[in-house]
Amino acid sequence: MPETTKYAIILPDGAADEPVPELGGKTPLEAAQIPYIDSIVESGRIGSVRTVPEGFVPGSDVATMSLLGYDVRKHYTGRAPIEAVAQNIRLKPEDVVFRCNFVNVTNGEMTDFTAGHISTPEADRIIKDLNAKLSGEGVTFYTGVSYRNLMVMPDPDALDVACMPPHDIPNEAVASYLPKGKGAKRINELMEKASRIVAEHDVNHVRRDLGEPPATNVWFWGQGVVPIMPRFRQRFGIRGACIAAVDLIRGLGKLLGWTLIDVPGATGYLDTDYEAKGKYAVKALDEFDLVAVHIEAPDEAGHMGDAREKVKALERIDECVVGPVLEKLRTFDNWRILVAPDHPTPVGRRTHTATPPPFGMTGSNVARVVGHDSFTERNAAASDLHIEAGHELMEYFLRS
Repeated sequence: MPETTKYAIILPDGAADEPVPELGGKTPLEAAQIPYIDSIVESGRIGSVRTVPEGFVPGSDVATMSLLGYDVRKHYTGRAPIEAVAQNIRLKPEDVVFRCNFVNVTNGEMTDFTAGHISTPEADRIIKDLNAKLSGEGVTFYTGVSYRNLMVMPDPDALDVACMPPHDIPNEAVASYLPKGKGAKRINELMEKASRIVAEHDVNHVRRDLGEPPATNVWFWGQGVVPIMPRFRQRFGIRGACIAAVDLIRGLGKLLGWTLIDVPGATGYLDTDYEAKGKYAVKALDEFDLVAVHIEAPDEAGHMGDAREKVKALERIDECVVGPVLEKLRTFDNWRILVAPDHPTPVGRRTHTATPPPFGMTGSNVARVVGHDSFTERNAAASDLHIEAGHELMEYFLRS
């Protein structure tokens, strides 16, 4: 490809799905009106990509690292340390970072792994109290975005603890999924102490009075140490920028050496400002060779089990992000665009699966494959393009 080529990558988190009775047996991608994304398939090609290698949990950390061109078998060390990079947390060699979710556990069951999407200011107040009251435990808590927070502890044994992501056990009895293995005793004790503080916090008294789900517990998972990854420009000779509201994607972007672009109104939830994300992406294409835009909303709708909200999120992504970005790209002599969900988040399951999701690409020198005119799971499965090693998709997109 010419050196002046512009690239755009759209990452609709968890967009892939399974047939939904509520949608007449269609998937949300099949039910949604997404003419811009469909036009990418019609003018280019569609395929599927295995973003989660065998033996790995199907999470956005593993799947997105694969999509961005990095072999998780070589580079993946855990989810939490990637988010720590986004927050500029300085870590010592012996430090282990855990994701610390605020969750709602009612009658012993994981009722809501987001604690009613507790606000970031509310979470920050609780985090401050956790640090004050647990200062003697040798751990430090850090505020993230909403329910997504971090805990750091200097204990290498913590790396061997088996922890379950809370979004994988909706409405399940949590007693069966508590941390297990070497070092688990201390982790469980810390979770219990922290949960007592959280449950009785003033923030949650107010939430109960307002009829909002309180944060009843903390949940530790996704631990690891900071990974070492070669820079994207070093590998591909391309300057990249990243637009994302969640720390996981922002952390990956920083590890790759991409510029992080902050977008006002980007929330990492259904109420994110889709139009603002599209406008900032269009503007960034003037400065950078590649712009990646991540949108969390489809994944959140999948976890909620809400097919209609997922369809709505997909339509907003198409209208406000993909449409404007496509129009901008067409003003350049050479360009390419890739639309690639990281993994499925089926509304019927309310959790992730490792099924290879679809991807679509078009642009300069991308050979059109006749026969598919819409971006759906069925068309991807019926195509002749199936990439088994997910990290190879990036090379294919940039160089094929």
